[in-house]
Amino acid sequence: MTGVCGCCGALRPRYKRLVDNIFPEDPDDGLVKANMEKLTFYALSAPEKLDRIGAYLSERLSRDVARHRFGYVCIAMEALDQLLMACHCQSINLFVESFLKMVRKLLESDKPNLQILGTNSFVKFANIEEDTPSYHRSYDFFVSRFSEMCHSSYEDPDIRTKIRMAGIKGLQGVVRKTVNDELQANIWDPQHMDKIVPSLLFNLQSREGTESRSPSPLQASEKERESPAELTERCFRELLGRAAYGNIKNAVTPVLMHLDSHCLWEGKNFAVRCFKIIMYSIQSQHSHLVIQQLLGHLDANSKNSATVRAGIVEVLLEAAAIAASGSVGPTVLEVFNTLLRQLRLSVDYELTGTYDGISGGNNITKDHEERQLQEAVIRTIGSFANTLPTYQRSEVMLFIMGKIPIPGLHPALSAAGSGPEGNRMIQVMLLKSLRQVTSGFQATNMLTALPSSFLDPLLSFSLLEDAEIRLLILEILVSLIDRHENWPKFSSISIISDISVLKLKVDKCSRQDNLFMKKHAQQLYRHIYLSCKEQSSAQPHFETLYALLALISIELANEEVVVDLIRLALALQDLALTNEETLPVPNRCAVHALSAAYLNLICQLTTVPSFCQHIHEVIEMRQKEMPFLLPEDIFIEKPMTPKSLDNVEGEVLFLQSKIAEVLGGSGYNTERLATPYIPQFTDEDRLSKRKSIGETISLQVEVESRNSPEKEERAPAEEITFETLKNAIVDSVGVEEQKERRRQVVEKFQKAPFEELAAHCGARATMLQSKLNQIFEITIRPPPSPSGTITAGYGQTQSRSIPVYEMKFPDLCVY
Repeated sequence: MTGVCGCCGALRPRYKRLVDNIFPEDPDDGLVKANMEKLTFYALSAPEKLDRIGAYLSERLSRDVARHRFGYVCIAMEALDQLLMACHCQSINLFVESFLKMVRKLLESDKPNLQILGTNSFVKFANIEEDTPSYHRSYDFFVSRFSEMCHSSYEDPDIRTKIRMAGIKGLQGVVRKTVNDELQANIWDPQHMDKIVPSLLFNLQSREGTESRSPSPLQASEKERESPAELTERCFRELLGRAAYGNIKNAVTPVLMHLDSHCLWEGKNFAVRCFKIIMYSIQSQHSHLVIQQLLGHLDANSKNSATVRAGIVEVLLEAAAIAASGSVGPTVLEVFNTLLRQLRLSVDYELTGTYDGISGGNNITKDHEERQLQEAVIRTIGSFANTLPTYQRSEVMLFIMGKIPIPGLHPALSAAGSGPEGNRMIQVMLLKSLRQVTSGFQATNMLTALPSSFLDPLLSFSLLEDAEIRLLILEILVSLIDRHENWPKFSSISIISDISVLKLKVDKCSRQDNLFMKKHAQQLYRHIYLSCKEQSSAQPHFETLYALLALISIELANEEVVVDLIRLALALQDLALTNEETLPVPNRCAVHALSAAYLNLICQLTTVPSFCQHIHEVIEMRQKEMPFLLPEDIFIEKPMTPKSLDNVEGEVLFLQSKIAEVLGGSGYNTERLATPYIPQFTDEDRLSKRKSIGETISLQVEVESRNSPEKEERAPAEEITFETLKNAIVDSVGVEEQKERRRQVVEKFQKAPFEELAAHCGARATMLQSKLNQIFEITIRPPPSPSGTITAGYGQTQSRSIPVYEMKFPDLCVY
């Protein structure tokens, strides 16, 4: 029996004997290299035995793991790695199955060293390009196990770090092995991404705490090389870099969920860092997909706290800046529509005090947080606008303008209970957004970049009482006109002795600019003039008005525009002198200073010596006698203004006749220069709250004063002449009588009760209709009757005839 047992070893298969020979008696001696070479040669010579070699190695490894013979476990894994690297035959799939089975056995162990050993073997396997496809291989277990290792909470920090790094490397191996193989399990499926991405973010977040320490540079470099955060970032970038168009959503959604679950939006820094990695890693043409997901997430969190929404908006701000080199996608206006909607919701939340509209509820808002959110949204709108070409930015400007509630035109956009204050806040926020969009806007063709559909409603806001809104309008206008970045050089009003020190960038006015000024110049002049009449205008308003006048002179001026601007400056001086609008003395002094500063600038731009001499003489006289009429003395913290300006006359005033004379000698239009500027009032004045009721109904007053119900009726058959028609409409009334009657009617409309006014207007309408009927009866004479008999005059018809407006004419008679 002993001889039989002794010869059984020789009967064992050769591959088993070769496998057994690679294991030494003492595991500390390591793999027997000579025998390992024999095993490798045998596997290459007989590839059909490779699956059996793998199965037998797997059997030995399982037995050694169970018996805690970890030295032999390491030898078995080293042998498997070498066989795997050497063999690429068609039958390697069966060997790989045995290999993955052994790796799984190691990963299931509770020993950190075995887990790390199994991970390292898997990473080596992942780097091998297989020649034959595998249809049934599954990596679900490895994704779950490696993700679990990424969250390791082992007591020893060094071992914990090693386990986490092994988990990260394992996930990186899974991605490399499966991402480009259509036959493998789709790693982009949500079930896998929901495990991989949070595991990476968890380790990426751990860097936030370690960065606060400051080790020595040498230690820092060594640790950074082995840092889980650094390895995670590299793995995360590789994952995103491999993402195709259809996989971006599945990769980004877990990021959003992770930031939500761990309340990481409020800190902003980590969220911004994550999306910077995303934006720089994905292909540039896919950037807009990330932005669209962020916008959708912002909408989904519209009832969340202001800090969360502000964090999302800050991330959008950074993402938009990075996406500038690519695109923000085809739905440009949808991006701005979402941001403007969030701005409107924030205003509503600030006014109502809750997120759910229920007073006294749990979701109480904080005003300062909502204001921070609003500023963040406005900055983000500007950041998105900077990524757009000029034509798209013009569309965005029109889009935002259409969202601004204009009294009497656009409906209110705020919550039902917020009232006028809500409309005002929305106006301010949207105008701030518009200011951000127009910042840096450089249009080559002003006529197409600023159509009437945009400019008309924009200028309408300059007639409102609100000083903040008017200042925003002026700043928007300056941004639009400033195409050579000259605005900072006119940020403050002053008397500049030599404008060459400003180093202004000036181009010749183009034909398109001339057409623009020909169409819109009078609108701009009028609104500048009316802005100076506002009692609530302060130093920022006058400084911006000065910049606006200066930039028009530099960017859009031709000879005709220069003449009109000089007339406008002189009209502002007259406005401050006459004081028809009862402006306070400081405002009148400010208007004088604005006029002086601008005339000093325009005289140097025209380079007419006699014009410059007159302007400088007046300025010198003011410096001696009335310094409060100059910007250096009025635009200071505590200006010294007199009680009245009744003694402002003579040599301290700019003379229109003198200016017309000196400029006429240089070829300017003398007749136009000598004509005082008078603003033309239009329908836009309906927005001005200073407009009196009497002016609003001026046409009605005229009709009332010229049509008295006591008028004697005209004879129906009276001969029709021009004087007859005139007397039927207008009764000759003296000028003084007309003024007195107008004053009485205005006073009546200002003081009478509403019921009396309503009855009076109804009676007037009835009277006007009767007058019109009378005119129609006089002017429309009866035509010849069908029988050929001639009818008599009005009231004397012998037979009924057809009125001319009811007659049926033949087609040949109708043109």
